Amino acid sequence: MAKKKQRATQVSKGITHTNPNRLGRRISKELRREYMQNGMRQHNQLLAYMKGKKVMLTIPNPNTNETNKRFIRVPANEVWHTVRRK
Repeated sequence: MAKKKQRATQVSKGITHTNPNRLGRRISKELRREYMQNGMRQHNQLLAYMKGKKVMLTIPNPNTNETNKRFIRVPANEVWHTVRRK
């Protein structure tokens, strides 16, 4: 067995969050949050839809009884009924 330490309590060095990946994750989360709330996301979805790609939209759930599913994902062709290029 190892010998016990002589001091009664451990003293903090005062350094917190030394992981360099953590700051990057925080920044990337903030960038993603801004993009999701920005109008560019809807613009990019519309461009992809017009190109003929399969786009999924997140809309409020029309069934208010399902309280655990506030939002649902639906295909864009159910919401947007415009003619697409193929």
